[in-house]
Amino acid sequence: MIILNAGIFCLRLNFLRRCVPISSKELAINDGIKFKEVRVIGSDGSQLGIMPTAKAIEIAYSKDLDLVNISPNAVPPVCKIMDYGKYRFEQTKREKDAKKNQKIIEIKEIRLIGVGIDTHDFETKAKHAIKFLQAGNKVKFSIRFRGRELGHPEIGLDLMNRFAESCSEVGNVEKAAKMEGRNMLMFMAPKLNK
Repeated sequence: MIILNAGIFCLRLNFLRRCVPISSKELAINDGIKFKEVRVIGSDGSQLGIMPTAKAIEIAYSKDLDLVNISPNAVPPVCKIMDYGKYRFEQTKREKDAKKNQKIIEIKEIRLIGVGIDTHDFETKAKHAIKFLQAGNKVKFSIRFRGRELGHPEIGLDLMNRFAESCSEVGNVEKAAKMEGRNMLMFMAPKLNK
């Protein structure tokens, strides 16, 4: 009889449980367990005690389940009797759900070349920043100082404060404005929804 279990074909006969292990990636199962004695936990969670590995595998086969080494570093190693294919399926399902529920936050950048920005340009950049913050993204404001502008960083600081004030309804300043070489940077994060 051929069974598809965790993506690998297996052969199951009366005298042989599996000819190919399902997975050798993480946990040792059945004949892959190389210890003389193991502490065995039953499929219902009950302690079956310490016994030779061969006897534990026999018990698992009699219940049509697998012997899985869940704690190889313990003394003696701990093995559990379970359906390994079902365990792997549930584990991958949990990982997919965890990945699905993750929220990826992007950092959007709004760059200004110089501090001499007109009011309309400022309003346009502020609207874009508000849109990014409402979408749940962080915003990085950067001003590039050119030539003599580098001698007056207070003008750039005033501009950054104006940006922070215009976006204060939807975001908070995460990192205050500071100079890094020829650039002044400030980060804003979206406000948490209540």
